[in-house]
Amino acid sequence: MADRAVRYAPEFKRQMVGLARSGRTPASLAKEFGPSAWTIALWVKQAARDSVDGDGGLSSAERDELRRLRREVRRLKEERDILSKAAAWFATESGVTSKRSSDS
Repeated sequence: MADRAVRYAPEFKRQMVGLARSGRTPASLAKEFGPSAWTIALWVKQAARDSVDGDGGLSSAERDELRRLRREVRRLKEERDILSKAAAWFATESGVTSKRSSDS
């Protein structure tokens, strides 16, 4: 199994999608150009999603936005946890305890 995934240029992917849409099978393209038939079929499927006639999956722009939002949520959770721990530490250091409404 390969250690690293091969990255193909966007122009190459567009050419493979164009050839597949013109009637060539992903298997014949795989034999001639190198990427697996499964990879070429995925490129064709993603190109259909990116166009108007997609199958309901995420477009490339939506996938990028989802990735960005997940990264941001992860960062915000880390910041929240740090602030929560810092607040607890400062509360114990200063000897401040939470006051209840029973002091009224």
